[in-house]
Amino acid sequence: MLKNVPAILSPELMKVLMEMGHGDELVLADGNFPAASVARRLVRCDGHNVPELLEAVLKFFPLDTFVEQPVALMSVVPGDKTKPSIWDTYRTIVKNSGERFSDFEFVERFAFYERAKKAYAVVATSEKALYANVILKKGVL
Repeated sequence: MLKNVPAILSPELMKVLMEMGHGDELVLADGNFPAASVARRLVRCDGHNVPELLEAVLKFFPLDTFVEQPVALMSVVPGDKTKPSIWDTYRTIVKNSGERFSDFEFVERFAFYERAKKAYAVVATSEKALYANVILKKGVL
């Protein structure tokens, strides 16, 4: 056990966060995301939701300040009437993290999948909200 480490962060996930370098990307995937089929490294966080995980990760994870938008979300597919209210929750979490943040990058669904295939790791959660996938680009200290 270590002090001040949120219990939601498993030893495996902490190891992945430590291994990642500047510019590497981490995907926090909702329960519908094809995490196992796209991940180079898969970290299971079953039973957890993305907002709590995002908040815990951002306690340790610097966002990249050399890109305009270091946090990316999957865009709603054209014609889908879904209005992802979880995005407002994410906005609050990222702003409250103390990291520089202007707004999200929105990535088309299949482009998001391709980007996830190149990510350092994909974290699979049990998040039920639609369009709740997040990509974080790691910065430097």
